Amino acid sequence: MKRQKSFQNELPTLYLVATPIGNLDEMTPRAIEVLSSVSVIAAEDTRNTLRLLQHFNIQTKLIAHHVHNESESALGILKLLKNHQDVALVSDAGYPLISDPGATVVQTVLDAGFNVVPISGASAVLDALIASGLPAQPFLFYGFLPLQEKECRQELNQLKAYPYTVVFYEAPHRIRKTLERMLPIVGDRKVVLAREITKVYEEFIRGTISELIEVADDLKGEIVLVMEGNINDREKVVDLTEIHQRIQIYIEGGVSASQAIKQVAQEVGLSKNEVYASYHHKEH
Repeated sequence: MKRQKSFQNELPTLYLVATPIGNLDEMTPRAIEVLSSVSVIAAEDTRNTLRLLQHFNIQTKLIAHHVHNESESALGILKLLKNHQDVALVSDAGYPLISDPGATVVQTVLDAGFNVVPISGASAVLDALIASGLPAQPFLFYGFLPLQEKECRQELNQLKAYPYTVVFYEAPHRIRKTLERMLPIVGDRKVVLAREITKVYEEFIRGTISELIEVADDLKGEIVLVMEGNINDREKVVDLTEIHQRIQIYIEGGVSASQAIKQVAQEVGLSKNEVYASYHHKEH
């Protein structure tokens, strides 16, 4: 067990700083203070972050920390901490690690015994969720669905039985295809599409998946998609064929039938007994 008392030690610190998702007025005083006081800011895109720093007259040195250099950069940040320099990590907008780089460096820094401290700020996930009109808890933040259709359908088949609200990120050029993939798998559920949150063209479109498909081609900007959870009888929406295929894949990989059933039951949100009964029934 390790206990980190963030304000009661003098260890060098990696700050995870949330930045505005559009409206710069949402930059917090503490975030400005931290970015001004650390030795180095590690940024997903130094050009984007430079514009933010210039707006607030922050002169701190910038280094690049993105998905293509994350492992190497994590070691460089660790070296800075070992030299008693505090570092701030930022993404292009919102929170680091939320569909953005940062997980590797956080684990590296924690393993080395240094502080990791969050600095609160704007969150597209939470903004979209609380304004959606759908239940705000429990909820699942998924992020971006896979690009490939097969993988995307597999994920949607896993998600469709869950009874809680699910939040996705999506790009405007993909939103229609994503909605069209969702419709036959999860049904014509209520969804809310939030785009350009906090910006001048902020918009919330509330309706069903089929209704949003009709306007999807006209949508631009950063998109958050909020989908209601499964409110129907779960057995009606669970794809038993895919569940049985998943079990078979685990078994072919060397896992026992009972363990495969338990694992798949956890993945699709069903009880182990339900999956066991279904799987053995199809064998007869």
